[in-house]
Amino acid sequence: MAEARKSSTFWRRTEKSATAFRTISEVSAKLDVPQHVLRFWESKFAQVKPLKRGGGRRYYRPEDIVLLRSIQELLYTEGYTIKGVQKLLRESSAKFAVPVTADSVVEGLSATKSASEPRTQDELKEILDELESLRDLLRTSLE
Repeated sequence: MAEARKSSTFWRRTEKSATAFRTISEVSAKLDVPQHVLRFWESKFAQVKPLKRGGGRRYYRPEDIVLLRSIQELLYTEGYTIKGVQKLLRESSAKFAVPVTADSVVEGLSATKSASEPRTQDELKEILDELESLRDLLRTSLE
């Protein structure tokens, strides 16, 4: 009995760190989109470049997941087309080539939100973190 408890403890999954790579099945579950959709986005968006290991197995970096979440938001929530998102990503890579400060991002985001829907500091911080991750991802894709 003690042996069974020991082995179940050994095989119990622990939560991955925030910087750990994720498999396509983990990303699919996290974003709630089918795996074939992630593969399709990879073919349509040059910026989506998961690391591929033996047998073509994909491993997504945290920056890849941020980018995929942004693509998902633009397509499903904002109503952009694939071509529209491609254009936005191309334009944003040019924009983020110049240094961006946290203050300028927060000011820009605050200005785009209407007065009837104020953003909280937490929302702005979350958006800023996502934008900084996207900027870093775009910089690495240009190198």
